[in-house]
Amino acid sequence: METMQIRWLGHSCFAITCQEYTVVVDPFAPGSVPGYADIQETADQVLCSHEHHDHNYRAGVTLRQDGRVNPFTITSLPSFHDDCGGEKRGPNTIHLLEAGGLRVAHLGDLGALPAPEVVEQLQNLDAVLVPVGGFYTVGPQEAWEVVQALSPRVIVPMHYSTDTFGYDVLAPVEDFLDLGGRWVRYDTDTLEIHPGMSRHTALLTYGGAKD
Repeated sequence: METMQIRWLGHSCFAITCQEYTVVVDPFAPGSVPGYADIQETADQVLCSHEHHDHNYRAGVTLRQDGRVNPFTITSLPSFHDDCGGEKRGPNTIHLLEAGGLRVAHLGDLGALPAPEVVEQLQNLDAVLVPVGGFYTVGPQEAWEVVQALSPRVIVPMHYSTDTFGYDVLAPVEDFLDLGGRWVRYDTDTLEIHPGMSRHTALLTYGGAKD
């Protein structure tokens, strides 16, 4: 049975691995997001949803040069970083990663419900990584409406604040969790995705350490 590992590196940054091939999505620049350790990863590929410094620090990822076979089919889908057609914060790219029959989408700094044709392409997801903190992205209520439209098996919240990390203008993740659905708090930063998972929201535990 094929599996996919999703490891949360803080903020909106994740390392997604299948068949020993790793894609890092949205690495943030050193010191750009309070409370998180700097991104220092080794991977095979880097994806960035947009060119803001808390999402595009490609230098934080050392790329392997050993020619590993890429099992992922990666589709870039257009969206906006705001709710006014990109006028305020510009475009945002949603990345859909498919491998071994599994489908995972990273929504980046999504600012509004995507266009209907994009929503259609994001059906039947095994997991979605969704910003929930508001201010710069969809807030808790809007994020809930997005995930209801997509109906993924597993929801992984990102881009929120706690007492120890994140921008203080962002809402806490509890504001999203309180809107409904079953959620599970994991005592690890890594979630293994496999076929037929039960529907729930996965709250991962940040595993990095700030020096």
